[in-house]
Amino acid sequence: MAVRTTDRWIAARIRHEWWYAAAWALLGLALSAVAVGPGMVVPGQVAAEAAFRDAGPCAGEAASRDDGFTGARDGGTSCLRTIRGTVLSAQMAKSGRTKVFRVRLRPPVPAPAGRSIDLDAHGDLSELVRPGERVDVTTWRNDVVSASRGGVRERLAGLPDEDPAVFTAAALAVAWSAVLAFVAAFGAARRARCLATGRPVVARVPFRRATPVGVIAVPLVAGLSAGHFWDTWTAVVMTVVLCALIAVPATILALRWDREPSPASPPGQEVTAPVGAPD
Repeated sequence: MAVRTTDRWIAARIRHEWWYAAAWALLGLALSAVAVGPGMVVPGQVAAEAAFRDAGPCAGEAASRDDGFTGARDGGTSCLRTIRGTVLSAQMAKSGRTKVFRVRLRPPVPAPAGRSIDLDAHGDLSELVRPGERVDVTTWRNDVVSASRGGVRERLAGLPDEDPAVFTAAALAVAWSAVLAFVAAFGAARRARCLATGRPVVARVPFRRATPVGVIAVPLVAGLSAGHFWDTWTAVVMTVVLCALIAVPATILALRWDREPSPASPPGQEVTAPVGAPD
């Protein structure tokens, strides 16, 4: 009777492991497809960064254009346009979890200067800018690049020269998650084969708790670091290199391939890794 119970338990475990293997594999395929999205955007972002870095001040007719281009709207050479406006409101505000110094100009002002401008809450302009005062706002295409008053200038965050490395980091984070999903699928399939053949099941080290932090923090830090020190395609390549130097060894070490095997156990004496955990 005990033998039949053990056989039924092993058969159920084998089915469950194969289902987990299929689910992890499907998740890996889905994440791989999602990673293509940010990856396809990178070339366009690199081109935009190059155009932004090469942009000079608008001159002549271009300085008064609403679109900020010196050529056609669909592909002209962009330039930096300075707009002078009067401050309508200037106060501390929340942007997500971050505190910013939010400035709005009195209409009418050309786009994109008509939108709210979020400055550093602890920057010099937060002490200088008050309602009714005049400020200069520099724009590029549809982005506000900087704001200045009285010779004090502040560059805004999230400009085009930061985008390629950030999009690369996002693609790497999703791709890394896909790799871990495939690793988990392999682990579930391996456990199923071991149970079916009666071989010992190695209790690998589950690293699910560290995975969310690692797959998000490592590419993000790599992207921000690369974007700070390098430009355009160099930043993209260095983001991949920095992430790989951390991701590959970290994943291999987390798997602990050299761990000594421990025998599979019947119900009540289970010592294998949790079902569905990466192998």
